[in-house]
Amino acid sequence: MKKLITIICIALAACAAPKDCCSQNFKKYFKFATFYAAANGGNSISDVDVFSVTDGLNTVTVATPYDYNLALGIRKIARFGYENKAQTFYDGTENSWSDGANVGKVRGLEFLFEVDYTRQQGVDYLDQHHFIRYVDDKYILKGEYLEDGFADIKYFETSERYKYKVNDKLSFNAGFAQRLSEPYGYDPLAEWMLDNGNIHYTYLALQQGYNVNVAASEYFSPSGELVATSKEVWEEVVIPTMLSDYTDKKRSELDNTILHSVVFGFDYYKYTKSFWTHAWASIMPYHVDNGEFSYEKYNKGQWLDYNGGLIFGYKQTKHLGYFIEGKYNKYWNREWYDFKFGVNYVIF
Repeated sequence: MKKLITIICIALAACAAPKDCCSQNFKKYFKFATFYAAANGGNSISDVDVFSVTDGLNTVTVATPYDYNLALGIRKIARFGYENKAQTFYDGTENSWSDGANVGKVRGLEFLFEVDYTRQQGVDYLDQHHFIRYVDDKYILKGEYLEDGFADIKYFETSERYKYKVNDKLSFNAGFAQRLSEPYGYDPLAEWMLDNGNIHYTYLALQQGYNVNVAASEYFSPSGELVATSKEVWEEVVIPTMLSDYTDKKRSELDNTILHSVVFGFDYYKYTKSFWTHAWASIMPYHVDNGEFSYEKYNKGQWLDYNGGLIFGYKQTKHLGYFIEGKYNKYWNREWYDFKFGVNYVIF
């Protein structure tokens, strides 16, 4: 909640200068905005039987609960020409890749605030994506908070960019970005690494309160619950969970760090009813971070962070059409991306 308030405060302060951005006209900013709340669910992967032959045949069934998604959000983002709102309602499963573009469809203020409580293949995630973006003829201001549990990435970013408009389709931008995040230059498992490159995971588990009865092949959680009756389940199910909980705990004990970066980007958009291209990208080639767990020290030098997207559609005839859509992000050498491509042919 503190991060969300910070985003709002920074964005409103940044918009104080434009004469038509931050007026007191509440209705103006929320006109055409949509608030939505939705629940989605479905079965996950099937139950898996794990066998062991210690002291006779033993079978352990590993069950994965159903997947679900609870979404809560509000958005005001103008749709591009190729975006048609096919559904009557927002249900929280929409994937508008154009939200990642540097420049929106219209000049002015746009925003998105969305929180998703998700369970995927038995693992619970809290995903969040919030941003406020103000686009002017000469500059771009943006505040964004992203938390993607599946990609293990979480950061708060602000950016201030000068915008150079080449024509109605192409623009370039350059400026500075600031990111507040956990110190990704810190590896909680480094102190447990053996000379052969493996983790002394059993000893670490014992230090975290787990108990092991090797003779009886019984493994107990810190609360005393029997969590495995075979070495296979212990190593394949319990240990990964223990390592994940341990790293999350150690990371949460550290203060967030601020990273300052130089950023360059471009946006290109051309649309007709039979052909459209929307492409954008941002790169951050140089960073300043002098903290104790500087990622530059961890990486042994500077690194390149970047993100981008491409949406392409071509209707060759009234029957035949092609499409390519995707986005790619790489921050701190962590990657998350989506893509799809295909052919449509209307028979009649």
